[in-house]
Amino acid sequence: MTKPLISNIVAAVTGSDASVMAAKYAIVLARQHKCRLTAVYVVDTATIRQLTLSKIFVQEESQDYLESLEANGQRYLAFMEELAKPKGIKIEKEIRHGAIYTEILKAADERKADLIILGGWEKDRSARDIISHDHREIMVNAKCPVLLVKEPAMDQIFKQA
Repeated sequence: MTKPLISNIVAAVTGSDASVMAAKYAIVLARQHKCRLTAVYVVDTATIRQLTLSKIFVQEESQDYLESLEANGQRYLAFMEELAKPKGIKIEKEIRHGAIYTEILKAADERKADLIILGGWEKDRSARDIISHDHREIMVNAKCPVLLVKEPAMDQIFKQA
């Protein structure tokens, strides 16, 4: 018998609407395929370091911003866990620090992920923004398939799952 195509999923969590939609998709997929699901939030310390070096942030601002991002990450991961509970899915949660795409790729490699799930781009965002850059880097450099979720009916699908 062959190994299932999907047994271990890593979902990138950012707190955006697209990320929430991707989280719901990941939960439904994990339920349908009985997969292990890990939600990863990355505190983008690489960008904060650049802002501090270029004197856009002073050191105290950087620390406050890092603490705020860390708190947001805890909140977003807890929200994803709350979404998953009624579906019978236990989520492993992890906050990482560094460059977003590097840390998502590392998390996927460390967990031997079969699939990385990302939220689609927000309609009001430029295709050239930093999130697009991270998505591109993940898609190009991942060792496993990457799924970019763009499912307009996800709320309905999630309710029925």
